[in-house]
Amino acid sequence: MVQNMTAEQTNRALQRKRTNEKLRKILAQVFIYFVLLLMYAPIIYITIFSFTEHSTTGMWSGFSFGNYVTLFNYGGNKYATAIWDAAKNTALVALVSATGATILGTLGAIGIYYLRRKWKRTVLDFVTQIPVVNAEIVTAVSLSVLFVILSNFIPRSFLTICIGHIVLGVPYVVMSVEPKLEQMDPSLYEAAMDLGATQTQALWKVIIPDIIPGILSGFLLSMTLSLDDYVITAFTKPTVGGFETISTYVDAATKKKGLPPQFRAFTAILFAVILIVVVVMNVKSNQNAKKLLKKEKSKNA
Repeated sequence: MVQNMTAEQTNRALQRKRTNEKLRKILAQVFIYFVLLLMYAPIIYITIFSFTEHSTTGMWSGFSFGNYVTLFNYGGNKYATAIWDAAKNTALVALVSATGATILGTLGAIGIYYLRRKWKRTVLDFVTQIPVVNAEIVTAVSLSVLFVILSNFIPRSFLTICIGHIVLGVPYVVMSVEPKLEQMDPSLYEAAMDLGATQTQALWKVIIPDIIPGILSGFLLSMTLSLDDYVITAFTKPTVGGFETISTYVDAATKKKGLPPQFRAFTAILFAVILIVVVVMNVKSNQNAKKLLKKEKSKNA
């Protein structure tokens, strides 16, 4: 009897444990799907209402591709022209600022890495990390005050926006490049110098090729930050002239009459393009991983 009781108690305990594990899995899945719904619900909402021409989002006036047709009527529709001009400005600022931030950040990371005194290196690492944790509004206001002081020499223009975005991106490039420098074999640079290479030749033929992944990741990160930025752009863009990026255009439009219906179509197209790029990159990475596994298996065999 005692053995039967202990066996029954053990079975009940196992069943309770299995039930609790199932409940935890169900709750975890529900939580994940809830978070995904919160993330993608606004995008799905805008995409659905991009297929109606009603000027107010949330009001349905019949299924139509009119927003997409007028969106590509550049020059013939004022809203389409403004949207594409803002997109072009955003891409141009991101490309120029990311290039500048990558050059400065890479050179800065190399300089910090090859400092002889460790305390100087520690101090500079700390200084470069401050802008990352610092509130972006502080950086934006500081740049705005600086450009007001230098307004006679550097008026608010495309250049001031790029400078602001370069300041934003440089610390992230430094943080992307430094780990690659740490992984690099330091004897390679010394060997190149011993073989007669100049410092410039050793930099371009030894160091740069070895840290290319870090440079590319820093470039992409700074470009992403530039594309998404609003605060620094708003504080450094020209006060006159109508230079708008996507973020400042959305802010200005919502303050006046609200976003035009063509912008809903633009958002849907942009999301679809990004989704396709992500899917293609994941498929390629999976294919490369499978190829590497096959090579390793063939070597082991």
